[in-house]
Amino acid sequence: MEIADVVKRAYAMPLTNPSFPPGPYRFFDREYIIITYRTTREALEAVVPAPLEIEEPLVKYEFIRMPDSTGFGDYTETGQVIPVRYKGQHGGYVHSMYLDDDAPIAGGRELWGFPKKLASPKIVHEGEVVVGTLHYGSVLCATGTMGYKHREADHDQVLASLAAPNFLIKIIPHVDGSPRICELVRYYLTDVTLKEAWTAPAALDLRPHVMADVAKLPVLDIVSAVHFTADLTLGLGEVVHDYLADHGRSAAGAKELEKAGA
Repeated sequence: MEIADVVKRAYAMPLTNPSFPPGPYRFFDREYIIITYRTTREALEAVVPAPLEIEEPLVKYEFIRMPDSTGFGDYTETGQVIPVRYKGQHGGYVHSMYLDDDAPIAGGRELWGFPKKLASPKIVHEGEVVVGTLHYGSVLCATGTMGYKHREADHDQVLASLAAPNFLIKIIPHVDGSPRICELVRYYLTDVTLKEAWTAPAALDLRPHVMADVAKLPVLDIVSAVHFTADLTLGLGEVVHDYLADHGRSAAGAKELEKAGA
């Protein structure tokens, strides 16, 4: 294989048999359970990176069933999104994600910087209740329950939440273990078709686990819950802040001050 061929083919690993195809990535009948809860500001301050700003001490715990997606297949995901503000723009910081499929784990981490880990989340319908669970190995780490389609949700409000930007920290290490890429990435969901949306009472139980730290953002009380399905496209991201560039400028400035003092 010639050098030009390597460069042409090098969009994902492994080089000759990538874990995922090129996008765009379209999702059909994506099913969400989103339980918004109040937590402590101290817990959020420990995990939300600057320059993002915390608004209220809220967390959105999400269970997402994706039965049909281009390139990534059929899988289920769960995790926590924290409402934040970036330069006056309201959005969500994706703090944790656990899912059961290799392609979206590899693609999510390599392309956008999604904090994806392999685990076993599920969404099931049990009579009058929708149940979401997260197992990490044999250990139950999260259980969310929600009444089944009690009241129709405000579709405009749900669409507005899906249209808001989301933020991620993309980290790629150098071969010596130091950071090669450390960036704040912003992405959007596009071409959204909301099919149905419902609200109902909900409950959420998060349990400690050394490798699935969802309980580190404790549940104080439930604020709201929404259950909906939609078709949408996962848009590719853009870099809005380069931490290593800032670090380099800070280090250079410190050296200049040191020389001036000498």
